[in-house]
Amino acid sequence: MNSSDTEILRGILAQHGFTRADDPAGADVILLNTCAIREKAEQKIFSRLGEIKALKKTRDSERMPVCVGVIGCMAERLKDQLFEQKVVDIVAGPDAFRSLPGLIHLFTQGRDGEDNDLINVQLSTEETYADVRPVREVGAVSAAVSIMRGCNNMCSFCIVPFTRGRERSRPAASILAEVKQLHEEGCKEVLLLGQNVNSYADLSGSERASTGNEASTSYYAEGFSSVYKPRREGAIPFGELLEAVAKAVPEMRIRFTSPHPKDFSDEVLQVIAKHSNICKNLHMPAQSGSTRVLSGMKRGYTREAYDALVERARALMPEIALSTDIIVGFCGEEEEDHQGTLDLLRTAGYDQAFLFAYSKRDKTHAARHLQDDVPQDVKMRRLNEAIHVYKEVLTARNQAEVSCRHLVLVEGPSRRSPSILTGRTCTGKRVFMCDEEVSSSYGPSQPRRSAARMQPGDYVAVDIISATGSALQAKALGVTSIAEFVDLHGSTVVSAQDAACQPPGLAVAAYAEC
Repeated sequence: MNSSDTEILRGILAQHGFTRADDPAGADVILLNTCAIREKAEQKIFSRLGEIKALKKTRDSERMPVCVGVIGCMAERLKDQLFEQKVVDIVAGPDAFRSLPGLIHLFTQGRDGEDNDLINVQLSTEETYADVRPVREVGAVSAAVSIMRGCNNMCSFCIVPFTRGRERSRPAASILAEVKQLHEEGCKEVLLLGQNVNSYADLSGSERASTGNEASTSYYAEGFSSVYKPRREGAIPFGELLEAVAKAVPEMRIRFTSPHPKDFSDEVLQVIAKHSNICKNLHMPAQSGSTRVLSGMKRGYTREAYDALVERARALMPEIALSTDIIVGFCGEEEEDHQGTLDLLRTAGYDQAFLFAYSKRDKTHAARHLQDDVPQDVKMRRLNEAIHVYKEVLTARNQAEVSCRHLVLVEGPSRRSPSILTGRTCTGKRVFMCDEEVSSSYGPSQPRRSAARMQPGDYVAVDIISATGSALQAKALGVTSIAEFVDLHGSTVVSAQDAACQPPGLAVAAYAEC
């Protein structure tokens, strides 16, 4: 989300004549876009502010003093406390980006912020920045599109509702227009973003006879509930938006994050299964494998309901890759609860997991009403055990990919070597392959064409030849498209058995051009 917010902020500043500096030393304004979800993220910002303070002291006295701003979630949480750092000049929350040009102008006029004039942390119930054209990196293969902001879930451990405010969604028409424009500009993948992305509900065109506050469980996955009453009557829901985007740009990959498991209704799962350009990679944050801990977290589901959701997703899409978030050492977590989390990591079969030890955040229900009673050494021991189990499972799952065939979107040279290209499968797995010439066509029905180097943005058919715990190594077969690959194989993921039964001549024609 912060990367997307930074692109939105660049768009706002560009409208007011600001240009991007090459490095902090030459900048007139330095803005730190921040996260507050964990204490470690804030510690990094304080460390960075120390570096900037030293930079300010070396500033040429003949130049305008550098303006330093802290923006985003940390600004929203700490507010005017940030001025105590004696280096911060302006503070703006995530809904106050439009006020930044004005705050910077006030700074240039000699206002030092001591009277709090140079702070805006007002949260909005309407701001989505739908009319702002983000300034993205030129030539990027993938782009993020923010579709909703805020979160209403009020999980007991989470600061997001306090730093991001209430949920509100962009009009579907504006999202579709932005995605189509990205496609016309050559972008091959779009990431739909939101703090609770699959609770998206466009109410902009609805004419509800009622107040829209009626509670309904039909919007949620079976066995899941919420502490708030959704405003969904007459709205365009997430499943409908997702399908509209998939149909509008069939040769563009679609991902989305970050969702809540409760909003994976059968309708949403069916839309994902139906469209080949919607990536088969679902993030399902479990947080814990213990029903008792989940209750304390106010997650709105049991372990059994979560397991059933995973089963439904895998039954509908056997090739699906799942990822999750896990918190160990939450308030009151016993050893039995921890073992439940380890069991979840073993049985759910995650292809990616973000694991953390519990970090108390001010204002949250847990901070105000629960006791952070798991000792730090126990938290770290449990975290290490969870990481170990996850890595074991991931290594086995990656090894099972050997001899499978995938459709990979090439992103560019890898960090390890310019002669190695990297990309991702439809299931979100990182793939490395040699930067070599491959057939510029794929499939037995295609005419043979000259060999060509793979380029960022190419869809390439690959065979997985080896795997590690973190990535897959592949042999590129030929450049293709989503439609062509799926027409040949029926899916963007082909099992080892099915890959071995490929149409006659397919591998020969492809490898012959390498």
